[in-house]
Amino acid sequence: MGEQATTKFPPDVVEEYAGLGIDLPALFSAGDLGERMGVKVTEASAERVVGTMPVEGNTQPYGLLHGGASAVLAETLGSVGAMLHGGPHKIAVGVDLNCTHHRGLRSGLVTGVATPVHRGRSSATYEIVISDEQDRRVCSARLTCMLRPVAPGGQTA
Repeated sequence: MGEQATTKFPPDVVEEYAGLGIDLPALFSAGDLGERMGVKVTEASAERVVGTMPVEGNTQPYGLLHGGASAVLAETLGSVGAMLHGGPHKIAVGVDLNCTHHRGLRSGLVTGVATPVHRGRSSATYEIVISDEQDRRVCSARLTCMLRPVAPGGQTA
């Protein structure tokens, strides 16, 4: 997960996780699926998560960016935001993902920006806007995550 080493975290997040022995870039990365798709999380805080994904390699049979690829980028970014909102003692579990696709792309890089719509004690909802390199909106998404306590040993309660 060395690709994720360039993720920018605010100092308060680094401090919050410092004594826990947690690899922040690995925990708040794109995961195995996202890595296979070329997703890179470049900025991460509970207030804003930014990431990129190449169109090439993530297309459907017609050569257009696959809607499911946009959904993977959206869920990745929204989940990272929800996890950071929940803090080290909670885990975010996605319960609803809604994506509206506005424009097709055949090449280039898309950028997603996740911002909170609601941040509560037991749930968090993020809006994710995915844009092309000309800053045209490609997809609008919304992700709601349930925030579950982490029990001793790292399992959700």
